[in-house]
Amino acid sequence: MSGGALGIEIVLVFFLPLFLLHRYGHFRKQHPLVLFGTLLSWYLCFLIVFILPLDVSTVCCSYPPIVSQYSTNTFVCHKPWSYIPDGILPVFWRVVYWTSQCLTWLLLPFMQSYASSGGFSIPGKIKTALIENAIYYGTYLVIFCSLLIYLAVHPQWQQGLQTISIAAANTWGLFLLVLLLGYGLVEIPCLYWNSSRHGYLLAKTYFKAAKLAKEKSDAEENMDDAMEEVANVNESIGYGHPLRISIDTILRKCPMEIQEKMVRLNTEDSEDESTQRTYPSKRSLVKLHKQVICAGQRHSQTQVQWAILLEEAFHLEDVCKNETSTSHQFVHSFLSSQPPGWLGKYLYTPTIEWYWECVLRQWCYRLLALLLSLLSVAVVWSECTFFSTHPVLSLFAIFIQLAESDYNYLYIEMACFVSILFLCVCVYSTVFRIRVFNYYYLVPHHQTDAYSLLFSGMLFCRLTPPLCLNFLGLIHMDASISHQQRIQTAYTTIMGSMRLLSFIADGFYIYYPMLIVLLCIATYCSLGTRCLNLLGFPQYISQSDDLTSELVEEGRELIRRERRNRQRSEDAESRKRVSAVLSYLESSLDTGEDPISMFTPLHSQTMNHPPAHWVHCLCKMLRHEVSLRYRSRISFPNPGCKN
Repeated sequence: MSGGALGIEIVLVFFLPLFLLHRYGHFRKQHPLVLFGTLLSWYLCFLIVFILPLDVSTVCCSYPPIVSQYSTNTFVCHKPWSYIPDGILPVFWRVVYWTSQCLTWLLLPFMQSYASSGGFSIPGKIKTALIENAIYYGTYLVIFCSLLIYLAVHPQWQQGLQTISIAAANTWGLFLLVLLLGYGLVEIPCLYWNSSRHGYLLAKTYFKAAKLAKEKSDAEENMDDAMEEVANVNESIGYGHPLRISIDTILRKCPMEIQEKMVRLNTEDSEDESTQRTYPSKRSLVKLHKQVICAGQRHSQTQVQWAILLEEAFHLEDVCKNETSTSHQFVHSFLSSQPPGWLGKYLYTPTIEWYWECVLRQWCYRLLALLLSLLSVAVVWSECTFFSTHPVLSLFAIFIQLAESDYNYLYIEMACFVSILFLCVCVYSTVFRIRVFNYYYLVPHHQTDAYSLLFSGMLFCRLTPPLCLNFLGLIHMDASISHQQRIQTAYTTIMGSMRLLSFIADGFYIYYPMLIVLLCIATYCSLGTRCLNLLGFPQYISQSDDLTSELVEEGRELIRRERRNRQRSEDAESRKRVSAVLSYLESSLDTGEDPISMFTPLHSQTMNHPPAHWVHCLCKMLRHEVSLRYRSRISFPNPGCKN
């Protein structure tokens, strides 16, 4: 009753953006300001999403509800434990909203240019960022001055300056929101449905392998070109030159083996001071620095993505092979280098793994896909009918009004949370999956660059406020859309009354979301994918497509080659380890030592790293065999036979 639920959610929500930032960013390599800006923008957006259901339940508890035509029950209102006292939420929403808007429109664009700059000093990076954003900030200044002139001519609009600013930001956000939501409402259910089809997944993985192999080759070529330019510059500038500090900064961004080679070559060249050298300019070094950063980041991304894709392809091939297994034991092509833990040894046994991977997983994914499809249909229907209040056609509004008339605040909060969470998953997952060439691309496993992290923070801050307003419209909690005389949520009061701008409240906000129907149809028919394919950007459509089938076959051959290479590598390593074990045992037998007692420290002395699980099994068999041979040698000596 004292805002305890608000405090708990504020603390718990912080761990969600922290987890995502750990997954996509790199805490040790990236600039602290980049990490802080991204974390703060994500955190503020998640706060809006998670706190909004408490705002809705607080309004339903504080004021008489609209009596639903579907309920005849009368109950006395008892304030729930999650009730937030008056005066807290307006201040909270004002701080969260305006902080997020300052981030997305002012600070994050500047931080993007600062982080991607190739400057060698803080003033140089700031200068570059200001120059790159001059047009961006200049446009804001022109718009602001135009608004001031308009308000001076029309004094009656002076009270609506804040509302006009918020409406402009939300209109731009809603325009982008509908595009992303229309894609996510279809793509998310289809994603889980296709995940239950192992053949489809394997073919698509082969397709990705063919594309990624080309990207990996291009990244290696770009890296080689950048290193060649660095070598030329490093050779031309000696240690006594003023630009040597900039060269050392560039070298620190290169791989370690390149750094050592450059230092060695530069030391040899420094002995000959009579050589005529051509020195580069400061601007060319800044450009080279930026090129090295981009090339190194892209090279690291493709290497990590290739390793992950190989593991995924090998696993899917193992699943396809094990589906026809009669022993119901899941067999891996390559055993893990780490021994199985307690969970894998006693709970996730090969039998359980077989039933999950080959039987249960596909049915769970299909069931989840059907549930998500029903939610998508409900969202599309409600987006097209939420303006109708008599009768109430929006499904979300019907559910909330039923719970409100029964004073079931826990149900209100859960229904709001599930509904808005599904909308956020559809929108945010599209933000995480979309790729704009190599300029914006969120790569997991700590491989996302600073520019993409900050750009995702900008998108989150621009999409979340209109998304929440749209949700309030779906449940008829926004009076500017539903035209109902009732107390508004604290979030709606901060947004201001859109009735000042009737052409937005009664036009754009109502009819533009209906475009979701067309976007869903286009996504289901893969129109965007086919257009990209025609423009020369290969996309997976189906194996009946000629280009897709060619890339699938190319990817299959690449995976086969990598499998053979790994198999040969593991065979060579196994022969090396077995040879070491047998040599040790043979020397122990020749010297008359007891190999049984000496076998335990063998792992720490002979092996450079802990052996795999198969080595443990081999050691057990060899120990038993050596025990029999050693005892037989003692009992029945035969000097003429070398055991």
